[in-house]
This record gives sequence, structure tokens and C-alpha cells, in this order.
Amino acid sequence: MGVIACIGLISVFAYLFAPDASKNANQMHLSIHSKPPGFQVQMLTIPSGIETEQNFFSKLFLGSNNTDTEIPIQSYSLKNGVLHYVEYASDGLQGIEKQIELSRFPDSNFNDYIENRSFVFGTDKYGRDYLSRVLIGSRISFFIGFVAVFISLIVGLLMGSLAGYYGGKVDAFIMWVINITWSIPTLLLVIAITLALGKGFWQVFIAVGLTMWVEVARVVRGQIISAKEMQYVTAARALGYNDYRIITKHILPNVFGPLIVISAANFAAAILIESGLSFLGIGAQPPMASWGAMIKDHYNYIILGKPYLALIPGFCIMLLVMAFMLVGNALRDALDVKT
Repeated sequence: MGVIACIGLISVFAYLFAPDASKNANQMHLSIHSKPPGFQVQMLTIPSGIETEQNFFSKLFLGSNNTDTEIPIQSYSLKNGVLHYVEYASDGLQGIEKQIELSRFPDSNFNDYIENRSFVFGTDKYGRDYLSRVLIGSRISFFIGFVAVFISLIVGLLMGSLAGYYGGKVDAFIMWVINITWSIPTLLLVIAITLALGKGFWQVFIAVGLTMWVEVARVVRGQIISAKEMQYVTAARALGYNDYRIITKHILPNVFGPLIVISAANFAAAILIESGLSFLGIGAQPPMASWGAMIKDHYNYIILGKPYLALIPGFCIMLLVMAFMLVGNALRDALDVKT
């Protein structure tokens, strides 16, 4: 629970923790691509002079609209009122020397625009801060669990309740739909729904949720079949309550235990499915950060001597999935009266 709470807090306030608070942490510096963790470089920021109006909440949850130009440099000097700087070059090469007028900086104070920047997780193949991408990428992996579980609960509760309570032809038809849906491999069904809805952020959330309702429906159906024969349901019928009230007020509150357990497992499954879709390129689209997409972009670096570029997001996925699975197991033990 502590791990889930920590990752949840980071995902909500990702731009507050990320060193690169620009939108999607998409500040590219190709000259410092694929640098190892702990890499440091001098960074020159050239103001664009463009005023961008953005409120506090937009910056906090959507990132800053950064229009300034950032240039990694090796050295700089001031000559005759002109700032001369040498661009950063890898492998011991000498970068290109360029110059810029001091008038480009407010009050000609260029010192405030040169800083030593440290990249804790290094940089990716586009020279973006990898720590920032990992932090912001946690949003998709974390929130897809909530959205997918919410959709699966709505559809699963509706279908399972109807099948279990009314039985007969209604039950036979719904079970036929469930069996057809369950016979299709989950990943292929998600891909089909995603392609039908289009590539994008919310499309993946909806697609994953629409494939996870069958487990919920089967559990609800089984629980309602056993619960509808209980005496409190018979008493509710004798008092003249309608079917909607009996199902929602009397039966469902008594079958929430198994639903909580299966929802925790569905959280973990949704995270894995989204990571797989992003790895295949049909999940969240660039430049949006996603752990699965980060593995896809850097899996070939495993044999190029920089495996951390793929292992870091992979470890994050493993940690979050394991946390949800452990919580699900704990809830199962706590809510199982036989145990």
C-alpha cells in the first residue's frame, strides 16, 4: 500500500517532482543523448522573449509551455560584450564555437542563464531527462488501472447482475456473450478495439476496460445466484421491493468482498496490458511519456552496453504490478471468511 500510495502521489504531482517540468518532459538535447546516470553538463538557456500565459494548475498538472532554447555547452567566455560558447560534443570531440549578443538576456545578465545540470537517470536517445520521463510516465500506468477497473465494474456489475438474478434466457444470452469475449485473446481484443477507436491516450483506457469486464461479470453472477436464495432477499420480495432495489440495496453490498479482490488483480493486469500496447506502438503516442513506450524505444540498448535505459521503466512496471498483486492477495485473505 505504501508503494502504491507513493507512486500515486508522484503520478498526480509529477511535474512538481520532475527536473524537466516542460510538457511531457520533452526538452531534447541530441548532443547529450544516451548519457549514463549521474551525467552532468553546463546548460545555456537562451530566452525566447515570448510571453506565455499559463495558470498555476495548468503548470502543475499539464507541464510548463517552455519556449526558451536550451543548449548544452562545454565552455563559455565573454569577449567585447559578446558571449562566446562552445557547444557540447561527445567522445572527446571539440564542439562548434558560437556567439550571442548579451542583449538577448534580460539586463544583459547571462550568468543567471547558465547552470550545471545533473541527470540522475541519465538521458534517453533523444537527450531528454530520463528521470523526468519516468516520473511523468507513471501517470499512464497508474491511472489506466483506475479507469479500466471503473469501466469493467460498471459493465461487469450490470451484465453479471442481470444474468444471476433473472436466470433463464437472459442468463444464457449473457453467458454466451461472456464466453465469446473470453475466447478471444485479451491482447488481440484490446488491439482490435484500439484500432477501431483510434490511437491515443483515452482510447487505450477504454479498450482495456472493455476487455476486463468478463471476470467481474462471472464473479457477480455466481455471487448473486447464491445470494438471491437467502432469506433477506425473500423478505425483500415479500415487502414488495422492486428488482432494482433488491439487487442494488440488498444483494450487491453483500458480494463486494470478491469484487474488491478481483479489482486489485485487474489493476495489475491493466498496467501490463497498457505496457504491452505501448511497446507495440498503439498505446500512448509520442511525445507522451509511457513506461511501455520507453522500453520499446530503448530495448535494443540492452545489447549496446546501456541496459538501464530499458531496465529502469521495466523495474517500475514490475514494482507497481507486484504491489497491486500483493494487496490483492492480502485483501483475499482478509475478506475470506473461511480463512
